Amino acid sequence: MKKILAIYSLVRHVIVDYKLKILIRGSPIRIIVGASGVYQSQWIPTDIEHLDILKFESWRRYFSESSIDAILAEHVFEHLTIEQGFTAARYCHKFLKPNGYMRVAVPDGFHPSVDYINQVKPGGVGAGAEDHKILYNYKTLSNVFEKNDYQVNFLEYFNEEGVFFSKDWDPHMGMITRSKMYDERNRNGKLNYTSIIIDARKRK
Repeated sequence: MKKILAIYSLVRHVIVDYKLKILIRGSPIRIIVGASGVYQSQWIPTDIEHLDILKFESWRRYFSESSIDAILAEHVFEHLTIEQGFTAARYCHKFLKPNGYMRVAVPDGFHPSVDYINQVKPGGVGAGAEDHKILYNYKTLSNVFEKNDYQVNFLEYFNEEGVFFSKDWDPHMGMITRSKMYDERNRNGKLNYTSIIIDARKRK
């Protein structure tokens, strides 16, 4: 049984690898990193088994430098240490086209709800939080990208006083489900679950 599963896993890996190489020949090239099975129309989903965003050679396997139009990372960077976050931002910058962008969402460390913070903090009680390495706020997240020569535009976040800021954003430029508008936990009119959401654009 183990041998059959190993063969199945290998075949699946080869098939996904082939499909990725075919898909990136199109234009524009818009990829989701850490997709975990999430698919969005006109976006290419990737996971660490094929694209490890912390390894330069993994990027080079599929992409030329300055070739990607957009990168979407929803709740990925909190699974990296701060040093790894800087590395990932640097590699993404290298492979984005000039004026290309990343749309990034992470849990919000300035969210005023204690229950929310207990869910999303490193080692928290929420799904996946046992692997969280850092709890960002809008300042610490923007620092990661500004230090890597991105221009940061905030779409949603809480500030230090627990005041929520948001602006209209186009889901076709990268859907963030854990957001004010699209998270079903906010249907009662309360902001029970939101994220820091930014567009980080590579300077020309």
